[in-house]
Amino acid sequence: MQRFFWSFLLLTDVIFLTSLSSAKAVSNSSLTVTINGLKNQRGQVCLSLFSGGRGFPSSSDRAVAARCVKLENAALTVKFENLKAGNYAIAAYHDANNDGILNRNPLGIPTEEFGFSQNPKILTGPPKFGDCAVLVAGPQTNIQIQLLNFLS
Repeated sequence: MQRFFWSFLLLTDVIFLTSLSSAKAVSNSSLTVTINGLKNQRGQVCLSLFSGGRGFPSSSDRAVAARCVKLENAALTVKFENLKAGNYAIAAYHDANNDGILNRNPLGIPTEEFGFSQNPKILTGPPKFGDCAVLVAGPQTNIQIQLLNFLS
Protein backbone atom coordinates (compact mmCIF):
# COMPACT_ATOMS: atom_id res chain seq x y z
CA MET A 1 0.00 0.00 0.00
CA GLN A 2 2.78 2.41 0.90
CA ARG A 3 4.58 1.54 -2.35
CA PHE A 4 1.39 2.34 -4.30
CA PHE A 5 1.07 5.68 -2.50
CA TRP A 6 4.63 6.76 -3.36
CA SER A 7 4.24 5.65 -6.98
CA PHE A 8 1.01 7.60 -7.27
CA LEU A 9 2.61 10.68 -5.68
CA LEU A 10 5.61 10.49 -8.02
CA LEU A 11 3.36 10.11 -11.07
CA THR A 12 1.21 13.12 -10.14
CA ASP A 13 4.36 15.22 -9.56
CA VAL A 14 5.71 14.29 -12.99
CA ILE A 15 2.39 15.16 -14.66
CA PHE A 16 2.20 18.46 -12.78
CA LEU A 17 5.76 19.49 -13.67
CA THR A 18 5.24 18.50 -17.30
CA SER A 19 2.10 20.60 -17.55
CA LEU A 20 3.92 23.58 -16.01
CA SER A 21 6.77 23.41 -18.50
CA SER A 22 4.31 22.99 -21.40
CA ALA A 23 2.30 26.01 -20.29
CA LYS A 24 5.46 28.07 -20.00
CA ALA A 25 6.64 27.04 -23.47
CA VAL A 26 3.28 27.90 -25.02
CA SER A 27 3.22 31.35 -23.42
CA ASN A 28 6.46 32.17 -25.22
CA SER A 29 5.06 31.71 -28.70
CA SER A 30 5.88 34.04 -31.55
CA LEU A 31 4.00 35.08 -34.67
CA THR A 32 5.95 36.11 -37.77
CA VAL A 33 4.05 38.14 -40.37
CA THR A 34 5.26 38.58 -43.95
CA ILE A 35 3.66 41.47 -45.86
CA ASN A 36 3.09 41.00 -49.60
CA GLY A 37 1.62 43.29 -52.26
CA LEU A 38 3.43 46.54 -51.54
CA LYS A 39 3.28 48.78 -54.61
CA ASN A 40 6.29 50.86 -53.52
CA GLN A 41 8.82 51.19 -50.71
CA ARG A 42 7.73 54.65 -49.48
CA GLY A 43 6.66 55.24 -45.90
CA GLN A 44 5.96 52.48 -43.41
CA VAL A 45 3.68 49.52 -42.75
CA CYS A 46 1.66 49.62 -39.53
CA LEU A 47 0.33 46.45 -37.90
CA SER A 48 -2.03 45.92 -34.96
CA LEU A 49 -2.29 42.54 -33.23
CA PHE A 50 -5.60 41.72 -31.52
CA SER A 51 -6.46 38.83 -29.19
CA GLY A 52 -10.23 39.30 -29.48
CA GLY A 53 -12.92 41.08 -31.41
CA ARG A 54 -13.01 44.14 -29.15
CA GLY A 55 -11.60 47.02 -31.17
CA PHE A 56 -10.71 44.92 -34.21
CA PRO A 57 -9.66 46.04 -36.75
CA SER A 58 -9.45 49.82 -36.37
CA SER A 59 -8.79 50.57 -32.68
CA SER A 60 -5.06 50.04 -32.31
CA ASP A 61 -5.30 51.31 -28.72
CA ARG A 62 -7.16 48.05 -27.90
CA ALA A 63 -4.54 45.89 -29.63
CA VAL A 64 -2.23 43.53 -27.75
CA ALA A 65 0.63 45.03 -29.76
CA ALA A 66 0.94 47.66 -32.47
CA ARG A 67 3.94 48.81 -34.42
CA CYS A 68 4.96 50.62 -37.56
CA VAL A 69 7.97 49.44 -39.55
CA LYS A 70 9.85 51.72 -41.93
CA LEU A 71 10.10 50.28 -45.42
CA GLU A 72 13.46 49.45 -46.96
CA ASN A 73 14.44 47.65 -50.14
CA ALA A 74 13.72 44.21 -48.69
CA ALA A 75 10.82 41.91 -47.99
CA LEU A 76 8.90 43.07 -44.94
CA THR A 77 8.69 40.61 -42.06
CA VAL A 78 7.48 41.55 -38.57
CA LYS A 79 7.76 39.29 -35.53
CA PHE A 80 5.50 39.47 -32.46
CA GLU A 81 7.10 37.62 -29.54
CA ASN A 82 6.14 36.37 -26.07
CA LEU A 83 2.54 35.61 -27.00
CA LYS A 84 0.28 33.34 -25.01
CA ALA A 85 -1.34 30.51 -26.93
CA GLY A 86 -4.63 31.56 -28.47
CA ASN A 87 -6.33 33.18 -31.42
CA TYR A 88 -4.97 36.43 -32.81
CA ALA A 89 -5.88 38.64 -35.76
CA ILE A 90 -3.77 41.29 -37.46
CA ALA A 91 -4.82 44.43 -39.29
CA ALA A 92 -2.11 46.04 -41.43
CA TYR A 93 -1.85 49.02 -43.73
CA HIS A 94 0.79 50.72 -45.88
CA ASP A 95 1.19 54.22 -44.50
CA ALA A 96 2.83 55.59 -47.65
CA ASN A 97 2.76 59.23 -46.48
CA ASN A 98 3.92 58.54 -42.89
CA ASP A 99 0.95 60.26 -41.25
CA GLY A 100 0.15 57.33 -38.94
CA ILE A 101 -3.40 56.72 -40.20
CA LEU A 102 -5.11 54.70 -42.92
CA ASN A 103 -6.17 57.46 -45.30
CA ARG A 104 -9.64 57.27 -46.85
CA ASN A 105 -11.56 59.10 -49.55
CA PRO A 106 -14.78 61.06 -48.78
CA LEU A 107 -16.80 57.84 -49.12
CA GLY A 108 -14.69 56.12 -46.44
CA ILE A 109 -12.90 53.82 -48.87
CA PRO A 110 -9.20 53.35 -47.99
CA THR A 111 -6.82 55.11 -50.36
CA GLU A 112 -3.79 53.26 -48.95
CA GLU A 113 -3.13 49.53 -49.17
CA PHE A 114 -4.44 47.41 -46.29
CA GLY A 115 -4.83 43.77 -45.33
CA PHE A 116 -5.72 41.29 -42.62
CA SER A 117 -4.50 37.94 -41.37
CA GLN A 118 -6.14 35.01 -43.19
CA ASN A 119 -6.60 37.37 -46.18
CA PRO A 120 -10.43 37.40 -46.03
CA LYS A 121 -12.50 38.61 -48.96
CA ILE A 122 -13.46 42.25 -48.44
CA LEU A 123 -16.85 43.20 -49.86
CA THR A 124 -18.69 45.96 -47.99
CA GLY A 125 -16.76 46.67 -44.83
CA PRO A 126 -14.07 45.45 -42.49
CA PRO A 127 -13.97 41.74 -41.68
CA LYS A 128 -14.88 40.24 -38.31
CA PHE A 129 -12.23 38.99 -35.88
CA GLY A 130 -13.29 35.38 -36.51
CA ASP A 131 -12.65 35.73 -40.24
CA CYS A 132 -9.07 36.81 -39.58
CA ALA A 133 -8.17 34.75 -36.50
CA VAL A 134 -4.97 32.71 -36.55
CA LEU A 135 -4.25 30.06 -33.92
CA VAL A 136 -0.89 30.60 -32.24
CA ALA A 137 -0.21 27.39 -30.35
CA GLY A 138 3.44 26.48 -30.71
CA PRO A 139 6.83 28.11 -30.48
CA GLN A 140 6.56 29.69 -33.96
CA THR A 141 3.64 30.54 -36.27
CA ASN A 142 4.19 32.11 -39.71
CA ILE A 143 1.56 33.90 -41.76
CA GLN A 144 1.40 36.08 -44.86
CA ILE A 145 -0.80 39.11 -45.41
CA GLN A 146 -1.61 40.25 -48.95
CA LEU A 147 -2.22 43.99 -49.03
CA LEU A 148 -5.17 45.25 -51.09
CA ASN A 149 -5.96 48.56 -52.74
CA PHE A 150 -9.54 49.20 -53.85
CA LEU A 151 -8.66 52.31 -55.83
CA SER A 152 -6.04 50.93 -58.19
